[in-house]
Amino acid sequence: MTTPLGVILAGGQGRRMGGAEKGLLMLGGRCLLDRAIDRLGVQVAGLAVNANGPAECYAEFGLPVLRDTVPGHPGPLAGVLAGLDWAAAQGAERIVTVAVDTPFFPADLAARLERTAGRAGTSIAMAATEEEGRLFRQPVFGLWPVALRGDLRSALGQGVRKARFWADSHGTATALFAAEAFFNINTPADLDRAAAMLPEAEG
Repeated sequence: MTTPLGVILAGGQGRRMGGAEKGLLMLGGRCLLDRAIDRLGVQVAGLAVNANGPAECYAEFGLPVLRDTVPGHPGPLAGVLAGLDWAAAQGAERIVTVAVDTPFFPADLAARLERTAGRAGTSIAMAATEEEGRLFRQPVFGLWPVALRGDLRSALGQGVRKARFWADSHGTATALFAAEAFFNINTPADLDRAAAMLPEAEG
């Protein structure tokens, strides 16, 4: 089985950040996209970024920039679809997606998602955390098969927006990780908190 491709989802509108391109926000002297590239790049066979802002903002990173093909900013599933279409053109079978605003995601994310899907006999796997006995899935952090891109396109056209809902219609395995790995940056206060977490998270 070949190594999946990776897609960094940075297509959100960043409303709580004043409309900023979140991937370009600086954390510890490096932008969030640069951090995601380093963290995911070693786990996959190739990388692209899903972003809907000006393409020139991302030129310096040397990655394919994938825009949503579904209008109206329908959410992360549109980014997954853009990634699957790109991967299909590369002859790939699967992609792993991560959110650009979650700088401490697991360094073994792709491998564990693949193992989990393989053991469960599913084509989709999602990261999850367990807190106080409850399971919380992290649907932006998933393993997705290229073979289902037509189905996903149809689902989006019918108004489906929840990744969990669509994924569960095809069977989804979950891989458990530590909750702190999925701290995400939505506000300026979150960015400050992430800066305070850097020494521990990168140690």
